Amino acid sequence: MAYKAPVRDFAFILKDVLDIDRYSNVPGFADASFDLVSQILEEGGKFAEEVIAPINRAGDQHGCKWDNGVVTGPPGWKEAFKAMVEAGWPALSTDPEYGGQGMPRVVATAVGQMTAGASAAFSMYPGLTHGAYEGIHANASQEIKDRYLPKLSSAEWGGTMNLTEPQCGTDLGLIRTKAVPNGDGSYAISGQKIWISSGEHDFTDNIIHLVLARIEGAPEGVKGISLFVVPKVLVNDDGSLGERNGVQCAGLEHKMGIHGNSTCVMVYENARGWLVGEENAGLKAMFVMMNEARLGTGLQGLAIGTAAYQHAVEFAKDRLQGRSLTGPKNPGGPADPIIVHPDVRRMLLEAKALVEGGQMFILYTALHADLQYAQEEATSQKARDYMALLTPVVKAYLTDRGFHVASLGMQVHGGSGYTEHYAASQYLRDARITMIYEGTNGIQALDLVGRKLAANGGRAIMSWFAELDAFVAENQSDAAIKPFVDAVASTKAKLQEATMWLMQNGMQNPDNAGAASTDYLQLFGVTALSYMWALMAKAAQARISAGDPDPYYANKLQTGRYFVERITPDADAHLAKLKTGAEVLMAMPAEAF
Repeated sequence: MAYKAPVRDFAFILKDVLDIDRYSNVPGFADASFDLVSQILEEGGKFAEEVIAPINRAGDQHGCKWDNGVVTGPPGWKEAFKAMVEAGWPALSTDPEYGGQGMPRVVATAVGQMTAGASAAFSMYPGLTHGAYEGIHANASQEIKDRYLPKLSSAEWGGTMNLTEPQCGTDLGLIRTKAVPNGDGSYAISGQKIWISSGEHDFTDNIIHLVLARIEGAPEGVKGISLFVVPKVLVNDDGSLGERNGVQCAGLEHKMGIHGNSTCVMVYENARGWLVGEENAGLKAMFVMMNEARLGTGLQGLAIGTAAYQHAVEFAKDRLQGRSLTGPKNPGGPADPIIVHPDVRRMLLEAKALVEGGQMFILYTALHADLQYAQEEATSQKARDYMALLTPVVKAYLTDRGFHVASLGMQVHGGSGYTEHYAASQYLRDARITMIYEGTNGIQALDLVGRKLAANGGRAIMSWFAELDAFVAENQSDAAIKPFVDAVASTKAKLQEATMWLMQNGMQNPDNAGAASTDYLQLFGVTALSYMWALMAKAAQARISAGDPDPYYANKLQTGRYFVERITPDADAHLAKLKTGAEVLMAMPAEAF
């Protein structure tokens, strides 16, 4: 089947739930009326369906090819990337000062979900480029911004982030790549980086690498890391391309999935680089890119799940197998379509409820990325707090659920899904990496519990709890959406209890916090999606109450009912598990494993 961009879902969220027209006083929104946004969604969906989705299969089957440092993309990918650049999609939300269109982040995020749903591996090329753009935009000197941002904004040049080395992944304090001053303001960068997505390809004339390295004499550990911009091809003062820099792709990784993206081993040999931000403050600067990438990874994991769900639905409607337990539903045929069976419907509804709730959660979070720039300091501060608090949840919970949905999609396909005749296998393989890269989901849970909850005296989590309480108080008398409101109240109470348990037990024994962290994050995710479904239920019920006959809104409520009745009970299990503490995990000696 062909991928179908969920344009209707995004339009409903942006217009009816988030009501983006009310933010006209926030930078980027003044020229983003919903009428214009609706056109952007329609055209973005069409581009995803007609240009990107048709090349997804070729990317998986052919992958990228390496030949003596030169990397060639899969058939049709270079042409699709060129078409995307010419259509202006990468510049949708970038700064107009550097050629961007200045649209709100929340709009670009909706388009990004469609791009990733059409082809997750393809979406990584513009995604990493945008991350490099953000890292430079937030931290670099004006000279560096002027030199690189216009071409990164448009994606005429590619971009990457170079962190990992053979001896270190998450623990970046162990990096060995070195930077030696050249005496002219540049540095000689030497070292090896691995697992560099989009590190080399034939889509663009230049690739701008952001590289973490240690200046000679810098302090040990993370306090001595600096960030450098290292172009594949040196850029002359007039903006033209000069000679090739001392950076090469030494090979490609052989991977389980995302075959269409070039995952490279990069070797730097006295490559010329320029400092981004201050010396020894590279990790702080790189976090701009890392947070961008973590949100993008959550988006990617869920978008893969969306595509997997769509394929599973079509298969379930077409595949004939057995008869309905309540009598034949296809009496003229040899069997009924498997969608009549309760357990198949359980899998499809679980996938649908997670996908649609996740779409709302991503856009809700992206809206707060925009609200960070609101004129009112209270609004801006709250948005910054929410971005810090919610980013690890978006990344980890939605990639876990995205993989789960892809697994459900394969299960619906049965044995057919385990073959390469159907797309189910690719979706499962592609989704698995999202739980690992940009900080494993266990690292996200530790970040949430160990850093984000306690930041600013717990201001962010208290603010979020207050928002949920206010929603419950405002809507508890609305009988039409009572199950949704009750679900918010119930899951929030459990999350608050878990938070208090962590405060009381995590300080006494840090292993308790570590042992509880994953279940705490999962409980947070269930609570967040309960709230997202309540917001959507309120908006859908308002349309129904106003006399709108479109069955879309009743179907939305029915899907939400599944989440409330069949998924929110997971909150009890996560709370019970996290409260068992670390003893059962840490008591067994290592040699007994």
